[in-house]
Amino acid sequence: MVAEIRPSPIAGIWYSADAKILAAQIDGFLADAAVEELDGELVAVIVPHAGYRYSGRTAGYAFHSMMGLSPELVVVVSPLHGYHPADVLTTRHRAYGTPLGTIKVGQDALRGLKAAYKNANGEDLATLANDDEHSLEIELPFLQRALAGDFQLLPVMVRSVSPAVLLELGRSLASVAKGKKTLLVASTDLSHFYPEKIANELDREMLAQIEAFSPDGVLDAERRGTGFACGAGAVAAVLWAAKFLGANKVKVLHYSTSADETGDRRSVVGYGAAVVLKQV
Repeated sequence: MVAEIRPSPIAGIWYSADAKILAAQIDGFLADAAVEELDGELVAVIVPHAGYRYSGRTAGYAFHSMMGLSPELVVVVSPLHGYHPADVLTTRHRAYGTPLGTIKVGQDALRGLKAAYKNANGEDLATLANDDEHSLEIELPFLQRALAGDFQLLPVMVRSVSPAVLLELGRSLASVAKGKKTLLVASTDLSHFYPEKIANELDREMLAQIEAFSPDGVLDAERRGTGFACGAGAVAAVLWAAKFLGANKVKVLHYSTSADETGDRRSVVGYGAAVVLKQV
């Protein structure tokens, strides 16, 4: 039997399992993020997903941009780092648990996504229980601290890097989001384990494609090796969904590497934060 609430496999490892310590740490990241007033309606954010020690400061910039908002639905799209034969997956649980409380999965939104995905791809959306995927869960405590009030979650995990599959996923996500107060979140880190100088070059190219609002450019940079993002598929799907929802601008807010926190510049991981806006 599948548990109603997905228990966290990463609390106490990737972030604190103590609710008071966790809340204070996130609030500190949010307070330290110097973000100018956004010149448009916030449709989506792109955020890193390493342990908070490493990427929390950069993530704080994206989550700061949504402080005080009260969406009905938050769609979090992440990679699935482990192997699975399906292109796109969602959860079999009805809620996610974090040290800060429980977040319900939006069942109406989930049914809508399953129907739209099957209509577009001719196959059922795969479901997963008791997964250990950190890249989706790690965004949830930030959402719990930044947003005003409760929200429902639509969790999506992506393995595909096919432009056709991701375009249709983006279209399906947009169809679910329309008519609701919805916020999209794409979870990705950038290059992994290069010397910092090389990482900066690779990350600069990937962030340029993101800021150009080019899902094809993101996937092409990954394919050609000119830039890397472990969540390239998640980013592309969210960018396409945001386009279908009328967004027309992406702005990169912050960039860092693990070296900024550890001092080790020989082998680093890159982190970027960006917002996707709808300007009138």
